[in-house]
Order: sequence, then C-alpha cells, then structure tokens
Amino acid sequence: MQVSAELFVKCLENEGVEFIFGIPGEENLHVMDALLNSSIQFITVRHEQGAAFMADVYGRLTGRAGVCLATLGPGATNLITGFADANMDRAPIVAIAGQGATTRLHKESHQILDLVSLFKPISRYSTMVMEPENIPEIIRKAFQEAQGDNPGGVFVCLPENIAGVKIAKDASPLQVHNLVSPHATDVSIECAAKLISAAQSPIIMAGNGVIRGHACKDLLRFAKHLNIPVAQTFMAKGAIPFSHDLSLGTVGLQAHDYVACGFDQADLVICIGFDMVEYHPNLWHPRRDKKIIHIHKTSPEIDAHYAVESAVVGDIANSLMKIARLTHPQALKRTDSLREIIIHELDGYAEENSFPVKPQRILYDTRKALDDEDILISDVGAHKMWIARLYRCEAPNTCIISNGFASMGIGVPGAIAAKLVYPDRKVLTITGDGGFMMNSQEIETALRYQIPIVIMIWNDSEYGLIKWHQQRRFGRTGFTGFTNPDFVKYAESFGAKGYRVNTADELLPTLQQAFADNTVVVIDVPVDYSENMRLTEKLGKLLLNS
Repeated sequence: MQVSAELFVKCLENEGVEFIFGIPGEENLHVMDALLNSSIQFITVRHEQGAAFMADVYGRLTGRAGVCLATLGPGATNLITGFADANMDRAPIVAIAGQGATTRLHKESHQILDLVSLFKPISRYSTMVMEPENIPEIIRKAFQEAQGDNPGGVFVCLPENIAGVKIAKDASPLQVHNLVSPHATDVSIECAAKLISAAQSPIIMAGNGVIRGHACKDLLRFAKHLNIPVAQTFMAKGAIPFSHDLSLGTVGLQAHDYVACGFDQADLVICIGFDMVEYHPNLWHPRRDKKIIHIHKTSPEIDAHYAVESAVVGDIANSLMKIARLTHPQALKRTDSLREIIIHELDGYAEENSFPVKPQRILYDTRKALDDEDILISDVGAHKMWIARLYRCEAPNTCIISNGFASMGIGVPGAIAAKLVYPDRKVLTITGDGGFMMNSQEIETALRYQIPIVIMIWNDSEYGLIKWHQQRRFGRTGFTGFTNPDFVKYAESFGAKGYRVNTADELLPTLQQAFADNTVVVIDVPVDYSENMRLTEKLGKLLLNS
C-alpha cells in the first residue's frame, strides 16, 4: 500500500518536475514526507510569493511548468501575486496547496478558504482532489493545461485527509503525451501572403509567443527573406538579435517615441506571437487605420483596435515558412538610423562620469559585463523602462521582464530560478530599492542552496516610477519617498557580499568582481532618475535629427 501523497509525488516526477519551490506546513505534511524519497529537489523559500516567482521564471525559461507549493489559507494566498504574474505573462506554472480535511470544508473553520474559487479567475484550471483515485488524471490534466498552446497557471489543492489515504500500491501516473500544435489552414496562409505582397510599408511586431514557440530563427529567416523590419515587445527582447539590420529595437513604452513612429508609417502590422497584454493595440493602433495580420498558436483576442484582416492560427514556425514561400519580398529599406538611435543613446554615455550614475551609463556597463547568453532579470519599477528600451539583447530569454501583470518583487527570486536553470551562465537581477525590499529575504535561500547571483539595486530612496508618472500627469509628486537600510551591511548580515558604487567608473569593475566572487552579491548603485522625464523627449529629438 501507499498513501495518496506518494502517488501525487510520483505523478509530478512523471511530468519531469525538477524543482518544487515552497514552504512546508501542517496540511501538506504527507506531500513533504513523500518528497524525501523523490528525485524532485524541494527548494525551501522564505516567503510563498518568492516561491511563485521562482516557478514563474522557471516556466518562462524552460517552457515546462514551474511548480510551487504552500500550505492552506495564508500560505496559499501568498502564492497569488507570483501565480497571477505567470498566468498573465503566459508562463506555465502549477501551484499546489494543502487544504483542511474535507470533513470541515462545509463550515467556518480555522484557515479554511475556498481556494479553488479564489484561484479560478486567474488560472487555466483550478481544482481540488476529492478522491485519491483521481490524482493521476488531475496531475496529467494540470500539466497539459499549463504547458499547452495557451500556457499559464493551474492550481491544485490536496486536502490533508485525502493526502493520507492508503491506496493500492500499483496505482500509477498516466503516460505523458506531448501534443503537437496544429498547422494553420491554407486559406489563412494565402490570405496573409497576399496582404504582405500588396503592402507598401509593412512592419513586424514580434511577441513573446515567438520565444515560447521556439520560432526565433524562423522569424529571422522570414524577416530577412521579405525585407521587413521587426519591432519586439518587452517580453520578446532578443527574439531577433538587436545587432541585426532589420531590428527596430523594443516597443512598449506608453509614450510616442521613435519605434512608435515606425508604426505610424506602416500600412500593415504583422503581429507574430503577440499577446495583447504585452502592448495594448490602442497605444500602437489608435486610429484603427492599418491592416493587421495575426500569426500565433492561438486565436486573436477581440478588441476594437485589433481587428485582424487575417488570423493565421497554428504552429508559428510552420506558418512563417509557408507564408514566405507565397509572398513577394519588399524593396530593401534601411533601418540603421532607427537602431543607431539606441546605440547613440547608450554610447553617448559611455564616459558619463556624473554621480549618482545615469541609467544609460549603468546599462552600457551592464551590457559590457554580460555575455550574449547571460541572463538579466528585470524587476518592476523605473529601471524596467530603461532596460526595456535601451538594453541590447542578442539572444532570446536573456532579458526577462514581467510585463502583463508587472509585479514588483520578481527580481531576486527570478534570478534564483534562472541560475538553477542555467548554472553555467552569469545571472544578474536589476531591481529598484522598492522592489528589492519586497523579496530580499530570498537572499538567504540563494545562500543556503549555494546559488550565486548578482543583485544590482538602483537606489533612489523612493518609488521612482510612480514619481515619474506623477510628474508627467500632474507636475507635482507626493507619498513616494522612503528610507533604506545600509544595503552593504544588509547583504553582509545574510553572509552575502555587498558593494557600494561611489563613482560611475567603479560600476564595471565592481560588476566583474561580483561575478568572480561566485556567491550572492548585492551592489548598491545610487541612480540619477532626473533622466526619466527626458527619456521620450530625447528619443524623439534624436529621431528628428537622424
């Protein structure tokens, strides 16, 4: 005989789960005991939100569902922010929570919440195990839903009395079948080809679905064959190399800058792997005067600003190949001047020695410190806007940005997950002082598991992004300031290393030393956010002068 929690864990092993991020509790004791004999490594974190963010980034980097685990009540509710972030950013995630015994779910009882209903609006599938015999079906369905063509979040709760029930020893997981995405119809392929051939000034907007669908090389071949420039959303940075002639850089700022001008001039927008949460169409298609082609594994979302002429729904790589065969290439148009705007903006600050350090100088030195395949995890805040616009990516999944749900606090736990997935790459998170303090306790987790990451804090002692918006909207600010601990001493109190940058010239050697230290390192960088209000204005002027 075996208890059902043992079958539960066997089903997770069957799905190829490597890590579970979480915190043990009274109502998941049977699962925790079963994990002692499992090949799955349990990563004990310091807060359930950190566990969910780790699962979120793991899912985004691998395409396999990241798994997080909590106990009932407050443990489960602490998962929600990271879980919602993954679900909205289309990262596969499976969240597991304990639950009180089924004998007390019908009444008011200690720490009992209707968790299935709580998670249902933010998940692809939310359920509770009511019978041990259903565990293989539930876990198989959970991973199939989480990792499907429209990936996202799945929630499963396991009541403590069900987890401890004895069941037949021969009860076993279901066989895993890897589903293949269907191909688009010939009619939709032909329609898209005709629209592109007839267009005078088409532009491609690549979304995160290109990366999820492993279609980056196919996108590049498609763009090169047809001579069509490519703009990438925040979440698709690196889908084609920034250095390529057809790269327009990143689009997504809620302001009219030089890439937006590229959309103004277009008569056809080819959205490839684009999800609406990445950059709402009313920002890049306000007049609804352009034709749109939607190429994705999933059908287009209904929106007044996203009325598509052709929806090519199916495997992205296959669709691009077939469309290219039927389409007349565009006359070659130079995009060098647009890309050079970013290069000019960064290179122009290479020797900028003012202090506190300007964002452009920080990102210039950061790019020098990281190889093309190394990973930058961006937390959410004012620094995210600078990273999204100016950090030059040469490879997919090397700059991770939370954008759909845009959750502060993802930086430190996300870096831990990235280093677990790619232990041979350098992993850096750039975070604001606000976002850092939301999950800084996970420094202890990284140290305990000997996961070397570098944490760069852009320190301005306020919620800089909110101040930026206040200035833009009202011309005055308020309620955004706070005080910080001594971040060097704070890092050292955990047993990590801490450095403070005191001049601009110290940044690059400090970064290089931090990676050489091969441990958890915190770098405190005072940042000059006076540049925020000038970002869009400066890019616009560069456009006019180019």
